[in-house]
Amino acid sequence: MRAVIQRVSEASCKVNDEFTGAISQGFLVLLGIEDADNEEDITWLSQKIANMRIFNDENFLMNKSLADINGGILLISQFTLFAQTKKGNRPSFINAAKPEKAIPLYEKMIVALANLTGKKIETGIFGADMKISLVNDGPVTIMIDSKHKE
Repeated sequence: MRAVIQRVSEASCKVNDEFTGAISQGFLVLLGIEDADNEEDITWLSQKIANMRIFNDENFLMNKSLADINGGILLISQFTLFAQTKKGNRPSFINAAKPEKAIPLYEKMIVALANLTGKKIETGIFGADMKISLVNDGPVTIMIDSKHKE
């Protein structure tokens, strides 16, 4: 499971010109799910995301977490995080999980993050053509892969 975490001042998702999710300060999380992922990946990655300390303290050091700033999460499914680009110029997405596997894991990630943060997790719509708007704060962008825990 891969996540790209962007520290944002605000972020939103629209599908067919209707908002499906929006946050003010917090994280825009792009989540990629592969065939090898399971609930252990959800547990590890959700804890990493919820406890990530990348917000500035009074000394402008990244010491504060989402809880410290009362931030939100906008979680967007993003199968293209598993693009393979070695051959040619057209990416392959063969390692990305098919919807029948990915959707239940995505939904479990929403629940895990909500339980850890005590907040409603804003989302897009799995598999939809989503329009994401964000104001990247910093910019600060962190990539995490649950298969690279060490």
